[in-house]
Amino acid sequence: MLALYNAREGIIALIKQEIIMTESKPLNWTAAPEAGYSVIRRGDGGMTLTFTNLSESTMQHWHTFALEHLLGSDRRTRNLYDLRAVKEFPESAIRIAVDANSDPSARNIRVAVVVANETIANGIRTVAALAETGLASALKIFTDINEAEAWLARPLDQIP
Repeated sequence: MLALYNAREGIIALIKQEIIMTESKPLNWTAAPEAGYSVIRRGDGGMTLTFTNLSESTMQHWHTFALEHLLGSDRRTRNLYDLRAVKEFPESAIRIAVDANSDPSARNIRVAVVVANETIANGIRTVAALAETGLASALKIFTDINEAEAWLARPLDQIP
């Protein structure tokens, strides 16, 4: 009887957690002429970030936005980074991305990154490899956006 009660309480806790996780917090993102990316809120409470370039100004704008967003991060979430329009991944962009991905709150994020070429995929792999172990997001690289969405749709308790 106790095992049945504990199982029931566990299911109730998971349902409550999923309800809390789907309540969206404010996006707090403002477009800027120098920023080569856009952000929209996903239906699951996460974000979709679409980049056209990884220039210094784009990455500085994104870094500020990302760290402010991580500061208020109190739950697991799903983010999609669409980098299919990006043609190069500068070393300076890698350093900035590693810094943000090493924030302790990043460990609560499942990130699907969609790329169009191996150069950008290698840049993402470098970011993942250099981020602080145990702090970084659960990250996976895709070339197909539908596969990325399917991976993101998995239950959040299955991170990575």
